[in-house]
Amino acid sequence: MTLQNSPLGNTSTNRYGSIAAEIYDIDKPVGALPDTAYYLARLADIDGPILEPACGSGRTLIPLLRARHTVAGFDPSEEMLDRCRAGCASEGFAPELSRQRFEDFSYDRPFAAIVLPMGSFTLIDDFARAMAVLRRFHAHLVTGGRLIVDIASIAWLAETGEDRRRWTADNGDLLTIEGKRVATDWLTQRAESLLRYERWRDNALVESQMEPMAQRYWGVEEFRLALEASGFAEITVTGGHRPGRTPTSAARAITFEAIRK
Repeated sequence: MTLQNSPLGNTSTNRYGSIAAEIYDIDKPVGALPDTAYYLARLADIDGPILEPACGSGRTLIPLLRARHTVAGFDPSEEMLDRCRAGCASEGFAPELSRQRFEDFSYDRPFAAIVLPMGSFTLIDDFARAMAVLRRFHAHLVTGGRLIVDIASIAWLAETGEDRRRWTADNGDLLTIEGKRVATDWLTQRAESLLRYERWRDNALVESQMEPMAQRYWGVEEFRLALEASGFAEITVTGGHRPGRTPTSAARAITFEAIRK
Protein backbone atom coordinates (compact mmCIF):
# COMPACT_ATOMS: atom_id res chain seq x y z
CA MET A 1 0.00 0.00 0.00
CA THR A 2 1.47 3.36 -0.97
CA LEU A 3 0.55 6.96 -0.38
CA GLN A 4 0.59 9.41 -3.28
CA ASN A 5 1.09 13.16 -2.75
CA SER A 6 1.25 12.83 1.02
CA PRO A 7 3.83 13.68 3.71
CA LEU A 8 4.69 9.99 3.87
CA GLY A 9 5.45 9.79 0.16
CA ASN A 10 5.68 6.51 -1.75
CA THR A 11 6.44 4.30 1.20
CA SER A 12 4.94 1.12 2.62
CA THR A 13 2.27 1.79 5.22
CA ASN A 14 0.61 -0.21 8.01
CA ARG A 15 3.43 -2.75 7.86
CA TYR A 16 3.64 -3.96 11.49
CA GLY A 17 7.28 -5.02 11.55
CA SER A 18 9.09 -7.05 14.21
CA ILE A 19 9.15 -4.46 17.02
CA ALA A 20 5.55 -3.41 16.38
CA ALA A 21 4.46 -7.06 16.47
CA GLU A 22 6.33 -7.67 19.73
CA ILE A 23 4.75 -4.60 21.34
CA TYR A 24 1.32 -5.66 20.07
CA ASP A 25 1.66 -8.95 21.93
CA ILE A 26 2.63 -7.16 25.15
CA ASP A 27 0.09 -4.36 24.90
CA LYS A 28 -2.82 -6.51 23.70
CA PRO A 29 -2.51 -9.96 25.26
CA VAL A 30 -4.62 -12.81 23.92
CA GLY A 31 -8.19 -12.56 25.18
CA ALA A 32 -7.47 -9.64 27.53
CA LEU A 33 -9.31 -6.81 25.80
CA PRO A 34 -13.05 -6.39 26.48
CA ASP A 35 -14.03 -6.74 22.84
CA THR A 36 -12.99 -10.42 22.84
CA ALA A 37 -15.80 -11.43 25.20
CA TYR A 38 -18.26 -9.58 22.97
CA TYR A 39 -17.14 -11.44 19.83
CA LEU A 40 -17.21 -14.80 21.61
CA ALA A 41 -20.78 -14.18 22.74
CA ARG A 42 -21.95 -12.98 19.33
CA LEU A 43 -20.32 -15.93 17.55
CA ALA A 44 -21.34 -18.61 20.06
CA ASP A 45 -24.15 -19.86 17.82
CA ILE A 46 -22.07 -20.00 14.65
CA ASP A 47 -21.93 -23.49 13.17
CA GLY A 48 -19.27 -23.31 10.51
CA PRO A 49 -15.83 -21.86 9.82
CA ILE A 50 -14.94 -18.31 10.85
CA LEU A 51 -12.50 -16.00 9.07
CA GLU A 52 -10.52 -13.26 10.77
CA PRO A 53 -8.89 -10.88 8.27
CA ALA A 54 -5.87 -9.00 9.66
CA CYS A 55 -5.68 -11.54 12.48
CA GLY A 56 -2.41 -10.09 13.78
CA SER A 57 -0.74 -12.09 16.53
CA GLY A 58 -3.95 -13.93 17.42
CA ARG A 59 -5.47 -11.94 20.28
CA THR A 60 -8.99 -12.75 19.00
CA LEU A 61 -8.30 -15.79 16.85
CA ILE A 62 -6.87 -17.89 19.69
CA PRO A 63 -9.87 -17.34 22.03
CA LEU A 64 -12.15 -18.40 19.15
CA LEU A 65 -10.10 -21.59 18.79
CA ARG A 66 -10.36 -22.15 22.54
CA ALA A 67 -14.14 -21.93 22.13
CA ARG A 68 -13.89 -24.84 19.65
CA HIS A 69 -14.58 -22.83 16.52
CA THR A 70 -12.86 -23.62 13.25
CA VAL A 71 -11.00 -20.44 12.40
CA ALA A 72 -8.81 -19.26 9.52
CA GLY A 73 -6.88 -16.02 9.49
CA PHE A 74 -4.73 -13.93 7.24
CA ASP A 75 -2.48 -10.92 7.71
CA PRO A 76 -0.10 -8.96 5.46
CA SER A 77 2.59 -8.91 8.18
CA GLU A 78 4.74 -12.02 8.32
CA GLU A 79 6.06 -10.89 11.72
CA MET A 80 2.53 -10.84 13.14
CA LEU A 81 1.74 -14.21 11.57
CA ASP A 82 4.89 -15.74 13.09
CA ARG A 83 3.67 -14.69 16.53
CA CYS A 84 0.18 -15.97 15.81
CA ARG A 85 1.50 -19.35 14.69
CA ALA A 86 3.67 -19.62 17.80
CA GLY A 87 0.78 -18.68 20.09
CA CYS A 88 -1.51 -21.21 18.45
CA ALA A 89 1.11 -23.97 18.57
CA SER A 90 1.73 -23.35 22.27
CA GLU A 91 -1.91 -24.28 22.91
CA GLY A 92 -2.00 -27.20 20.49
CA PHE A 93 -3.80 -25.40 17.65
CA ALA A 94 -2.84 -25.43 13.99
CA PRO A 95 -5.33 -23.16 12.18
CA GLU A 96 -5.02 -22.17 8.55
CA LEU A 97 -2.98 -18.96 8.59
CA SER A 98 -1.71 -17.21 5.47
CA ARG A 99 -0.05 -14.02 4.36
CA GLN A 100 -2.66 -12.17 2.32
CA ARG A 101 -3.99 -8.66 1.88
CA PHE A 102 -7.48 -7.23 2.24
CA GLU A 103 -7.54 -6.30 -1.44
CA ASP A 104 -7.02 -9.74 -2.93
CA PHE A 105 -7.45 -12.42 -0.24
CA SER A 106 -9.06 -15.58 -1.54
CA TYR A 107 -10.35 -18.89 -0.19
CA ASP A 108 -11.87 -21.83 -2.04
CA ARG A 109 -14.82 -22.16 0.35
CA PRO A 110 -17.23 -19.73 2.05
CA PHE A 111 -17.34 -18.91 5.76
CA ALA A 112 -20.19 -18.84 8.24
CA ALA A 113 -18.84 -15.62 9.77
CA ILE A 114 -16.15 -12.98 9.27
CA VAL A 115 -14.98 -10.90 12.22
CA LEU A 116 -12.78 -7.79 12.25
CA PRO A 117 -11.90 -6.47 15.71
CA MET A 118 -11.25 -2.85 16.59
CA GLY A 119 -8.92 -0.98 14.26
CA SER A 120 -8.51 -3.52 11.47
CA PHE A 121 -10.90 -2.04 8.90
CA THR A 122 -9.55 1.50 9.36
CA LEU A 123 -6.26 0.28 7.88
CA ILE A 124 -7.96 0.29 4.47
CA ASP A 125 -7.30 3.97 3.93
CA ASP A 126 -9.09 4.49 0.59
CA PHE A 127 -12.87 4.60 0.14
CA ALA A 128 -13.03 2.74 -3.17
CA ARG A 129 -10.69 0.01 -1.94
CA ALA A 130 -12.72 -0.36 1.27
CA MET A 131 -15.91 -0.82 -0.74
CA ALA A 132 -14.23 -3.50 -2.83
CA VAL A 133 -13.14 -5.28 0.35
CA LEU A 134 -16.70 -5.25 1.73
CA ARG A 135 -17.88 -6.86 -1.50
CA ARG A 136 -15.11 -9.45 -1.15
CA PHE A 137 -16.28 -10.18 2.40
CA HIS A 138 -19.81 -10.65 1.06
CA ALA A 139 -18.57 -13.07 -1.60
CA HIS A 140 -16.72 -15.14 1.02
CA LEU A 141 -19.76 -15.68 3.25
CA VAL A 142 -22.43 -18.34 2.96
CA THR A 143 -25.97 -17.13 2.42
CA GLY A 144 -27.08 -16.02 5.87
CA GLY A 145 -23.45 -15.67 6.97
CA ARG A 146 -22.57 -12.99 9.49
CA LEU A 147 -20.13 -10.10 9.27
CA ILE A 148 -18.99 -8.44 12.50
CA VAL A 149 -16.76 -5.42 12.04
CA ASP A 150 -15.64 -2.67 14.39
CA ILE A 151 -15.02 0.83 13.17
CA ALA A 152 -13.24 3.50 15.16
CA SER A 153 -15.22 6.66 15.80
CA ILE A 154 -14.65 9.43 13.29
CA ALA A 155 -13.72 11.52 16.33
CA TRP A 156 -10.23 9.99 16.00
CA LEU A 157 -9.67 12.34 13.08
CA ALA A 158 -9.47 15.22 15.55
CA GLU A 159 -6.65 13.61 17.55
CA THR A 160 -3.45 15.65 17.30
CA GLY A 161 -1.42 14.60 20.35
CA GLU A 162 1.78 12.61 20.09
CA ASP A 163 1.88 8.97 21.17
CA ARG A 164 4.76 8.15 23.53
CA ARG A 165 4.70 4.79 25.33
CA ARG A 166 7.11 2.13 26.58
CA TRP A 167 7.07 -1.53 27.52
CA THR A 168 9.51 -4.06 28.96
CA ALA A 169 10.05 -7.19 26.86
CA ASP A 170 10.42 -10.67 28.36
CA ASN A 171 14.20 -10.47 27.94
CA GLY A 172 14.38 -7.12 29.72
CA ASP A 173 14.70 -4.94 26.61
CA LEU A 174 12.97 -1.57 26.75
CA LEU A 175 10.61 -1.14 23.79
CA THR A 176 9.37 2.35 22.95
CA ILE A 177 7.06 4.01 20.48
CA GLU A 178 6.86 7.63 19.43
CA GLY A 179 4.02 8.46 17.08
CA LYS A 180 3.07 11.74 15.46
CA ARG A 181 0.16 12.72 13.23
CA VAL A 182 1.62 14.14 10.01
CA ALA A 183 -1.53 14.75 7.95
CA THR A 184 -5.30 14.90 8.40
CA ASP A 185 -7.64 15.09 5.42
CA TRP A 186 -11.17 15.85 6.60
CA LEU A 187 -12.58 15.57 3.08
CA THR A 188 -11.45 11.97 2.62
CA GLN A 189 -11.68 11.21 6.39
CA ARG A 190 -8.11 9.98 6.33
CA ALA A 191 -5.20 10.39 8.74
CA GLU A 192 -1.49 9.71 8.34
CA SER A 193 0.94 9.13 11.19
CA LEU A 194 4.60 8.31 11.49
CA LEU A 195 5.58 5.87 14.25
CA ARG A 196 9.12 5.23 15.43
CA TYR A 197 9.68 1.94 17.25
CA GLU A 198 12.91 1.44 19.21
CA ARG A 199 14.59 -1.32 21.18
CA TRP A 200 16.94 -0.36 24.03
CA ARG A 201 19.28 -2.71 25.86
CA ASP A 202 21.62 -1.74 28.70
CA ASN A 203 20.79 1.92 28.04
CA ALA A 204 21.89 1.63 24.40
CA LEU A 205 19.69 1.84 21.29
CA VAL A 206 20.10 -1.46 19.45
CA GLU A 207 17.27 -1.33 16.89
CA SER A 208 15.00 1.29 15.36
CA GLN A 209 12.14 0.95 12.86
CA MET A 210 9.97 3.60 11.20
CA GLU A 211 6.36 2.62 10.61
CA PRO A 212 4.19 4.94 8.48
CA MET A 213 0.49 4.48 9.21
CA ALA A 214 -2.59 5.56 7.26
CA GLN A 215 -6.19 5.09 8.38
CA ARG A 216 -9.63 6.04 7.12
CA TYR A 217 -12.49 6.73 9.53
CA TRP A 218 -16.20 6.28 8.86
CA GLY A 219 -19.42 7.94 9.91
CA VAL A 220 -22.03 5.59 11.35
CA GLU A 221 -24.68 6.12 8.68
CA GLU A 222 -22.01 6.18 5.97
CA PHE A 223 -20.84 2.72 6.98
CA ARG A 224 -24.40 1.41 7.21
CA LEU A 225 -24.98 2.57 3.63
CA ALA A 226 -21.68 1.01 2.56
CA LEU A 227 -22.78 -2.36 3.97
CA GLU A 228 -26.16 -2.12 2.24
CA ALA A 229 -24.50 -1.22 -1.06
CA SER A 230 -22.26 -4.29 -0.67
CA GLY A 231 -25.25 -6.62 -0.38
CA PHE A 232 -25.64 -6.93 3.39
CA ALA A 233 -28.92 -6.78 5.30
CA GLU A 234 -30.23 -6.95 8.89
CA ILE A 235 -27.63 -4.41 9.96
CA THR A 236 -27.32 -3.63 13.66
CA VAL A 237 -25.04 -1.12 15.38
CA THR A 238 -23.66 -1.36 18.92
CA GLY A 239 -21.60 1.08 20.97
CA GLY A 240 -18.70 0.15 23.22
CA HIS A 241 -19.13 -3.62 22.82
CA ARG A 242 -22.22 -3.50 25.04
CA PRO A 243 -25.12 -5.42 23.47
CA GLY A 244 -28.22 -3.33 22.96
CA ARG A 245 -26.44 -0.03 23.51
CA THR A 246 -26.82 2.58 20.78
CA PRO A 247 -23.53 4.33 19.97
CA THR A 248 -23.06 7.80 21.38
CA SER A 249 -20.71 10.56 20.30
CA ALA A 250 -18.38 9.46 23.11
CA ALA A 251 -18.08 5.87 21.82
CA ARG A 252 -14.60 5.03 20.59
CA ALA A 253 -15.59 1.63 19.19
CA ILE A 254 -18.70 1.05 17.10
CA THR A 255 -19.62 -2.49 16.12
CA PHE A 256 -21.64 -3.38 13.02
CA GLU A 257 -23.23 -6.75 12.47
CA ALA A 258 -24.72 -7.65 9.12
CA ILE A 259 -26.01 -10.70 7.27
CA ARG A 260 -25.29 -11.78 3.73
CA LYS A 261 -28.56 -11.95 1.81
